[in-house]
Amino acid sequence: MVIAIGAIVMVTGFLGCLGAIKENKCLLLSFFIVLLIILLAELILLILFFVYSDKVSENAKQDLKDGLALYNTDNNIGLRNAWNIIQAEWKCCGVTGYTDWHDALKEKVVPDRCCQEHYQECGRNSTNMFWTRGCYEKVEEWLEDNKHLLGTIGMCILVVQLLGMAFSMTLFHQIHRSGKKYDA
Repeated sequence: MVIAIGAIVMVTGFLGCLGAIKENKCLLLSFFIVLLIILLAELILLILFFVYSDKVSENAKQDLKDGLALYNTDNNIGLRNAWNIIQAEWKCCGVTGYTDWHDALKEKVVPDRCCQEHYQECGRNSTNMFWTRGCYEKVEEWLEDNKHLLGTIGMCILVVQLLGMAFSMTLFHQIHRSGKKYDA
């Protein structure tokens, strides 16, 4: 998905640059239309996210819990490392709490990174103190604490998109007024 989005951004940027360099009205109009479609898609996704935020939250929790079952599988070292880093850095355990690991691993153990005092095999000792808060709650808390920063980043992206659209239309009309024909 990230590669697809990157490819779309690259092609869009290429359309805009080539249209401006060659002073090609067709490419500039295509650039404007692609930016408009991207902007509308972003707005629709944002509206849907807010309308269905409870459903999105529940689906995210369930997907994360389903992913816990893959923690000890051989071909998911990246997933294991990600969970270990998140749990160690954010002092959390599981999705909603340390008992999520009991269901996922089918035994009463947790990863060692859930232990408040970390040492080898500490997750197997049921008398140890584990982080009680789930990582999902910590992520929600982080998003709440950083909502102004995230909003600012979103607004900056919006401004860049609107400027790109405005400049492409300005150049389009300038070329149209000058009567310049297509130049290959």
